[in-house]
Amino acid sequence: MRLIKTALFAPGVNAKVMSKAMSSKVDAVILDLEDSVPLASKQQAREMVREVISASTPSLDSPSIMVRTNAMDTGLLEDDIRGVVVPGLNMLLIAKAENISDIQAVSRQLDSLEREKGIASGSIEIGLQIETALGVYHCFQLIKASSRVTLTCIGTAQDGDLQNDLGCAWSIEGIELLYARSKVLLDSRAAGNVIPIDGVFANLNDDEALLKDSSLSARLGYVGRTIIHPKQIDSVERAYGPTSTELDYYRSVIHAFEEAEKKGVAAIQMGDKLIDYAMYRQAKRIVSLEKNPL
Repeated sequence: MRLIKTALFAPGVNAKVMSKAMSSKVDAVILDLEDSVPLASKQQAREMVREVISASTPSLDSPSIMVRTNAMDTGLLEDDIRGVVVPGLNMLLIAKAENISDIQAVSRQLDSLEREKGIASGSIEIGLQIETALGVYHCFQLIKASSRVTLTCIGTAQDGDLQNDLGCAWSIEGIELLYARSKVLLDSRAAGNVIPIDGVFANLNDDEALLKDSSLSARLGYVGRTIIHPKQIDSVERAYGPTSTELDYYRSVIHAFEEAEKKGVAAIQMGDKLIDYAMYRQAKRIVSLEKNPL
């Protein structure tokens, strides 16, 4: 999976919305089989989602395609996976991930379906939607349950599942969910090559609050978030930066350090700052957050 700043949800039973999402300027589209789909329409949604994936034409400019499944305890997960695994699918986003054995079972099912359908082995990745107290607690082990896991998404929406499970309040300052956000971020980084993204911001008409919440998330270390409408794209892109000023500075750090390194020097001064390998690595990380970094 490439860097994801914006991942747009689209209900799996709404062909028009899915089509618009697939043509929007986002990094990923999440075709949803879970909360936006009534129970009676689950099979219809699988069929519609499968058609959208099959009709897609992957390119460097097209969004990655994820499908959010139902949680294991619904009894719908296996049918979800069998119904949507076709060539063109990039990732399954597992709702309410909290049990290690569930992720291992999903991975085994993907092994079998990839062989059956002639899909390259290991090419379909797994994302974990962390939206319960147990999911937060087990996050590191859930990531390590399968080498397919390459993304975590914490559910931080106001009045969402995680807030309900924790029994906490919600505020734009974010203090109530700060520990959960921080733990999922730390576990994702500690586990290795995993993209940490934040959850949806439910108020569609408060761009200022969206920017504030996203800026907090970005400061913690998240690289992007899920969104529920294209109107949120610009604010989210801006919040998860980096800014042009930051890019200019860190590019200059990279250039200066690499020139010094050629001369056998591993510590230089830029203005009032000492730059060594740690600062060089940080500069490389920040620049990598830009879609066209160099």
